Amino acid sequence: MSKKVIIIGATSGIGREVAKLYIARGFRVGIAGRRAEELEAIRKEAPQQVFTEVIDVTKEDADTHLLSLINKVGGMDIYLHSSGIGKQNPTLTPDIELKTGATNVEGFIRMVTAAYHYFAQQGHGQIAAISSIAGTKGLGIAPAYSATKCFQNTYLDALDQLAHMNRLNIHFTDIRPGFVATPLLKDDSYPLLMKATDVASSIVKAIDKRKRTVIIDWRYRILVFFWRLIPRCIWLRLKNVKN
Repeated sequence: MSKKVIIIGATSGIGREVAKLYIARGFRVGIAGRRAEELEAIRKEAPQQVFTEVIDVTKEDADTHLLSLINKVGGMDIYLHSSGIGKQNPTLTPDIELKTGATNVEGFIRMVTAAYHYFAQQGHGQIAAISSIAGTKGLGIAPAYSATKCFQNTYLDALDQLAHMNRLNIHFTDIRPGFVATPLLKDDSYPLLMKATDVASSIVKAIDKRKRTVIIDWRYRILVFFWRLIPRCIWLRLKNVKN
């Protein structure tokens, strides 16, 4: 029987590339996002394998739509959360900060807890989420984005412990990429920019191996290592930190 994966945030970027890889491997793939036409374009490539559902994670009924998609697929073995937004906001415009929190925190909780409850009832499953290396430190140029990614890292830690406490067979994979060439980044001036196809391949491998936490690309692993060593008094003086 084919394995089943659900991908939230599959209309573009990393989520879409991951969906293509799972389709090529013969998985039954459920894809969700806000743009119906983009979902349908993917479904047409493999109509016997791909199932769609329009989901906006910021809406209160998003978890109900997730269950609808799971039913269409015929179950779920892997849940991948690829939905997220982020902008540089050095002027601290409240609307940008609040929208980022609504998607990356409220929406994240809504969907990940729904997947957790499903797997708890089923007896097994894997929850994977694409967070970011931005969660390593508070970035002054993108306060809400870096803070919400740190939240996601910690929330997955907490759920992992909760599953262990309750003796549940649920695995967690926290995927932390750096700069990836997707619509989220509006230009190609970012350093160490990675291709979405390469990142997607690394993500699928990490999920296969059930890695707990993975920083995509050895260059970013080195960067994050040194980030963590920077004292607060020096970090506060750094400028032009972007992610």
